[in-house]
Amino acid sequence: MSTYFIRTATARDMAAVRQLLVETWQATYGAIHDAERLREVTGTSHDETALRGRLGQPDTEFLVADDGTRLGGMAFARAARDDRTLLILHDLYVRPDAQGRGVGTELFSEIAGCFPQATRMRIEVEETNARAIGFYTGLGFARVGASESEGGSTVLIFERPLGAFDA
Repeated sequence: MSTYFIRTATARDMAAVRQLLVETWQATYGAIHDAERLREVTGTSHDETALRGRLGQPDTEFLVADDGTRLGGMAFARAARDDRTLLILHDLYVRPDAQGRGVGTELFSEIAGCFPQATRMRIEVEETNARAIGFYTGLGFARVGASESEGGSTVLIFERPLGAFDA
């Protein structure tokens, strides 16, 4: 297991979350997307102001994995507006040098537990991100569909039931 403590993110964490996301996006998508697309994503949705705007939104949870020195991962989820039993996992990222140590699994378990009304969770993953697909299928997610992202790539949609076995 990891040596990270999972806690709710605060405004003070946003610079570190941004750095984690930039580093993780570079490592994950650097060979998949061009530099312009990486700058676009990390400059808009991973901007500190945009990240800070997620804090305290209704029906959301924003978690970080903190070892006391730095953040090793982050997760953000929202209950679906039209179906309170569906939890949408928007982000789950683990710093490259912390991957494979259980941080992602801990973040997943903790965020699922934050929404007791949810009976299933959905995640979208770019089809070229084989490592993430392996992670989510290893957690019991199954592919339920596909769509095209704003950037023009194919995004696979996965769902997984939630329940008492998720502790």
